[in-house]
Amino acid sequence: MRIGLLQLNVTDDPAANLPVTLALLEDAVADGAEFVLTPEVTNCVSTSRNHQMQVLCHQDDDPTLAALRDAAKRHGIWLLIGSLGLKTDDPDGRFANRCFLINPEGGIEAWYDKIHMFDVQISESESYQESKGYRPGSRAVLADAGFAKIGLTICYDMRFPALYRDLAQAGARMITVPAAFSPITGAAHWESLLRARAIETGCFIIAPAQTGKHQATEGKSRSTHGHSIVISPWGEVILDAGVDPGMVCLEIDLDDVSRARQRVPSLMHDRPYKF
Repeated sequence: MRIGLLQLNVTDDPAANLPVTLALLEDAVADGAEFVLTPEVTNCVSTSRNHQMQVLCHQDDDPTLAALRDAAKRHGIWLLIGSLGLKTDDPDGRFANRCFLINPEGGIEAWYDKIHMFDVQISESESYQESKGYRPGSRAVLADAGFAKIGLTICYDMRFPALYRDLAQAGARMITVPAAFSPITGAAHWESLLRARAIETGCFIIAPAQTGKHQATEGKSRSTHGHSIVISPWGEVILDAGVDPGMVCLEIDLDDVSRARQRVPSLMHDRPYKF
């Protein structure tokens, strides 16, 4: 099948970001994509919780979600919205970092809230406390898209291989990893971690990413690593989108999953052990 990855450089203004995302989605469809994927926080990259309170919406009122669902229906494609920042009814006011799989009728086939929060001190000048603004999910999600069962994950989840093994053993043939990855950790770990997840699971790993320096009207601006990537079940990088915003498409053969797992059937070789 033919897939299309959108590599975005979104600002902290969801209304300004949406036309850019829609235009790139149209480009992917024109290039034959049957399954289009966007990165983490497709609607808004912001470090200011105050600003997010002003511009983010609840799921039922979110214009980005509504417009992308309409686009999927209009074109009859599967669409992974890598994630949206959304308001919740949590008493502490924290947001959801929520991924959506949209079917060709525009319906929400599945949704997933990012489980693992990026709470790190990368350097003296760069730190993140994602859990202060976003509340973690608690549910692993395996979605059936007809052409394949898809495991839904987001960004920092990739550092927790047990989640990926569980998804693969539950039937995933493809695992999506939309991201807004730090440039420092991206240069050191992005490709290595994702190749490892592909090799361990025998799945296609598909990771659409944010890229570049993101404009901010309030709070500190962020930069992200880019390099949207597709990795085969054998661990080969079959697409790397570099650092420029845009759209890339490629053909994948889902039979490669069975071929890789026949060669190294490690998903069936678990053994009990003790400490």
